[in-house]
Amino acid sequence: MLAKTMARKRMLVLAGASVTLAGLLAGCTAGTADTSGGNNDSNTVSGNKASGKSITIGFSGPAADHGWLGAINSSAIAEAKKYKDVTLKVAEGTNDANLQISQVESFINDKVDAIVLLPTDGAALTQVAIQAMQAGIPVINVDREFSSTFAARVTVLGDNYGMGVSAGTYICGALKGKKNAIVAEIAGIDSLPLTQDRSKGFAAALNDCGLKVNNRVAADFTVQGGEAAASQLLAAAPKIDAIWNHDDDQGVGVLAAIAAANRKEFIMVGGAGSANVMRSIKADNSVLKATVIYPHTQAADGIRLARLVVQSKALSDLVENEVPRLVRLNAPVVTKANVDKYITSAFES
Repeated sequence: MLAKTMARKRMLVLAGASVTLAGLLAGCTAGTADTSGGNNDSNTVSGNKASGKSITIGFSGPAADHGWLGAINSSAIAEAKKYKDVTLKVAEGTNDANLQISQVESFINDKVDAIVLLPTDGAALTQVAIQAMQAGIPVINVDREFSSTFAARVTVLGDNYGMGVSAGTYICGALKGKKNAIVAEIAGIDSLPLTQDRSKGFAAALNDCGLKVNNRVAADFTVQGGEAAASQLLAAAPKIDAIWNHDDDQGVGVLAAIAAANRKEFIMVGGAGSANVMRSIKADNSVLKATVIYPHTQAADGIRLARLVVQSKALSDLVENEVPRLVRLNAPVVTKANVDKYITSAFES
């Protein structure tokens, strides 16, 4: 059943009938061959780390108005600093799609070697990303997908549906044998596809063990929104057995509401994987027993993959001698039993 739950249909919306995907990808790798790693015999960890052709990468990410988003930006900058052959041009973080379009246009005019882009709106940034690809600049799309497969050489994604599945599976295990258990959900922004995917995965996993979401509210990924939504939920539900909160930043407010209501009868699972949540899990002194990671390393992975693409290198653990077109990261559950594995790389919320 769980395998069926994880299955998802993916739709590729093709743009520009006169453009071929093969042509775009060829244009984005032409003239970038590097002898340090151009085939799978020399495709090794040491070979990939060795300095190659000096390159410039343009990075445009979100406004750092949220712990996870701030960590996205800082991890990308830190990753670029690891390589002597990488110069990183960082655009000001923004939630304005038009400003971000102009940033990408500036990267194109500057003739950077690659662009790593976490779009504030994937559909709105699709056309300018296609322009970069047509100019021979490989685009690494991070977190929010473009609406055309022609817009990126590589796409790096977290697994929102998988987050829901992981949270639901953990709760199923924790409530095993408890008939008529009451499960609550505190979502993020309901209009966002990522929130919808998380909720769908959660509902599907609960269904596999005969449970369902009995009470649900939506917040807005902020501390204040989390506190308001949780207060509403707790007032409406006098008894709860488990809560999944989609986001650890809004979870600060959720926990404040729980403390104010003096509620302790349930377990709570977080989302995203912040350091303060992991410290609470490790201390085991609250209702918070687990969180599901949504990796804040996606842009850092984008920087690393951009370097490999431009230098004609590949992933050292694959036989394939080119970087894959899609990388979907895992959504593991962090508990007291395994928190030490994840806490050192967690972000602060």
